[in-house]
Amino acid sequence: MTYLIEGRDGPWELVVGLEVHAQVISRSKLFSGASASYGGEPNTHVSLVDAGFPGMLPVINRECVAQAVRTGLGLKARVNLESRFDRKNYFYADLPTGYQISQFTHPIIGEGAVEIEMADGSTRVIGITRLHLEQDAGKSMHDQDPARSFIDLNRAGVALMEIVSEPDIRSPEEAGAYLRKLRMILRYLGTCDGNMEEGSMRADVNVSVRKAGEPFRTRCEIKNVNSIRYVMQAIEVEAVRQVEIWESGGSVDQETRLFDPARSETRSLRSKEDAHDYRYFPDPDLLPLVIEEAWVQELASHLPELPDAKRQRFQDEYGIPRYDAGVLVAEQPTADFYETVARGRDPRLAANWVIGDFFAALNRTGRTIQDSPISAEALGGMLDLITDGTINGKIAKDVFEEMLANGETAAEIVERKGLRQVTDTDAIDAAVQAVLDKNPDKLAEYRSGKDKLFGFFVGQVMKAMAGKGNPALVNEALKKVL
Repeated sequence: MTYLIEGRDGPWELVVGLEVHAQVISRSKLFSGASASYGGEPNTHVSLVDAGFPGMLPVINRECVAQAVRTGLGLKARVNLESRFDRKNYFYADLPTGYQISQFTHPIIGEGAVEIEMADGSTRVIGITRLHLEQDAGKSMHDQDPARSFIDLNRAGVALMEIVSEPDIRSPEEAGAYLRKLRMILRYLGTCDGNMEEGSMRADVNVSVRKAGEPFRTRCEIKNVNSIRYVMQAIEVEAVRQVEIWESGGSVDQETRLFDPARSETRSLRSKEDAHDYRYFPDPDLLPLVIEEAWVQELASHLPELPDAKRQRFQDEYGIPRYDAGVLVAEQPTADFYETVARGRDPRLAANWVIGDFFAALNRTGRTIQDSPISAEALGGMLDLITDGTINGKIAKDVFEEMLANGETAAEIVERKGLRQVTDTDAIDAAVQAVLDKNPDKLAEYRSGKDKLFGFFVGQVMKAMAGKGNPALVNEALKKVL
């Protein structure tokens, strides 16, 4: 469905491009040996290179380059065998050198694409313009002292991949779907953890509006948005602001803005710089980066199965619906958990339990798959008891809650509490007859044509057997007698 903004003068089309800064998973920084781990006391993960001391020379981190190449391959993008680092000059307190080492005209990764799926099942392809490597700046803290700002350089020099999309996004929902898919791919590849709350993935959002068929109008950039929900809100708020300006006879200024989620508004930060404002030039301390095709192929051969391929395999191999497969592959640990549960078992039954009761239990208890008290092997063991007739579905739900509470296996709980379902047909026949003898009026109603009472009798027999009767045998016995 086409997303349009209704203005006084009719509908407007939204045009969005995203610049995603993804922190590279690496033990050390892009050009120094200092730790790249998150946290730590201020200014404890800093080398002389990061602090911009005179005479310090950057040395490229091979693993960061490999991570960028892996990401490019995962985005079906062109890997440039020769790229170059440039100096992007600007002056701010948390940038000790007065320039950022980045890539401009010759990035390591060229054009690629990300396929997204919308809520209605439709798909769209969002183009990737480029991915380039650059170093992060430090962090300015303005809330530590009423009169002074403090600088933490722990983040300075950490490797970032800036992934720039084409202006192909046409709605806030598409932007959200793109970011979720991009984060999923990065996490599967192991190149970025995607934790937006820690700042390891953040987005600059370029927004403009236009009438249908028009060329692009002036865009504004909303800087450093750190959640998918905020990105979607910022796009909507900024688009409405621009429509109001155009329709009132004004013009939108190209500028950098900040999004304030508390007030649901964007505010001007500074006029938008162009490339010439940064005075890019090749970094004289770094040679051009040349990589070999054989190394790229070696990295490609060790890539993990990516989400789209895994989803299709789950559908083909396990016969589960597309929606269920999409839920299960959204996070790699979830996909691995499901495969362990499903291996050698009914894959649909496994999917129903993982997506249903298991996910609900994690949400209810505030846990993740990694710290779940029920392992994949334990859940699979419970499904085995359902399949071999030891317990039925109703008993299984009670057993599952016990497993969640105390970490016992299903077999231990069933044995301790005597929960084996009754498959003795004589015992079931006796329970059926007792229920019919106790409810002669209902029996008469049923035989007079009220077929819906069959469910009543099933429920009463199961109640009389404390839920342990085999449901199929109970149904069969009732049909025979009735």
